[in-house]
Amino acid sequence: QVQLVESGGGLVQPGGSLRLSCAASGFTADYYAIGWFRQAPGKEREAVACISRSDGSAFYAGFATGRFTISRDNTRNTVYLQMNSLEPEDTAVYYCAADPRRMCAIVVVTNPVMATWGQGTQVTVSS
Repeated sequence: QVQLVESGGGLVQPGGSLRLSCAASGFTADYYAIGWFRQAPGKEREAVACISRSDGSAFYAGFATGRFTISRDNTRNTVYLQMNSLEPEDTAVYYCAADPRRMCAIVVVTNPVMATWGQGTQVTVSS
């Protein structure tokens, strides 16, 4: 069974950091494009970052560039999202998603529906 499980969300003060994890099971994560997405209350879902299946290249939405880092540990079949300098505007449910055919350079721009989604993890940035 193909499954993604996110963890690592929580409450953090502005300026703080969090690292989200996306554990994959039922498939080999490095054969898939893995993306992080987020959805804030009352807003549309948006792409945050994506790591390519082929060479592990990372792509970011504009707001994430310079603050967020996506990485992959193939030995753990896990993808991470390191988030630094968090702002209240980053408050959202964060989802990871995988797709064997999507190209990350397109994912971060077009915010597509991916083949497999996790259940999400809440990130709240507040003082």
